[in-house]
Amino acid sequence: MEKQQRDTQLREAMDLYGNYLLRLAYTYVKSKEKAEDIVQEVFIRYYIQMEQFEGRSSVKTYLYRMVVNECHNYFKSWAYRKTELTSLFKKQDTSFSVESEILKKEEIDVIADTITTLETKYREVLWLYYYDELSVNDIALVLQCSVNTVKTRLARGRKRVGIQLEKEGFYNGNEFT
Repeated sequence: MEKQQRDTQLREAMDLYGNYLLRLAYTYVKSKEKAEDIVQEVFIRYYIQMEQFEGRSSVKTYLYRMVVNECHNYFKSWAYRKTELTSLFKKQDTSFSVESEILKKEEIDVIADTITTLETKYREVLWLYYYDELSVNDIALVLQCSVNTVKTRLARGRKRVGIQLEKEGFYNGNEFT
């Protein structure tokens, strides 16, 4: 593959998936700067290893898997053990009325904060499903586990979010969906 074609493929991947990958990395490391570093490293590795991509999955799934692996590697690193992660991911919402925008943003913030307190195995499936809008099959590919495992983690994660929201007084009796 020639350099110009590789450059074009990289630019397209960055345009299409850059923000999604950044949000995914952020859900793991809870640091904007570190998430940006991880995504940058993933794109560099993708560019270098582009010819090795066999096409058994979509580029999006391949990049998501690379980000998840890089986040796991970060947690094993010395840098992680010496760094305190304090900021939480906040999903932005675009509503039309100011009042509904404020209420919806508060609700999303509370749910996002609650999700980030869950164990990694529940947090990652909820985030990939609800915020990154991946299908259960794609999540199974990204996390390298079975579809039934993803479904189980989604159900258990929803239940845990519901329990936590109920404790905080934000739960209205309906299952978190």
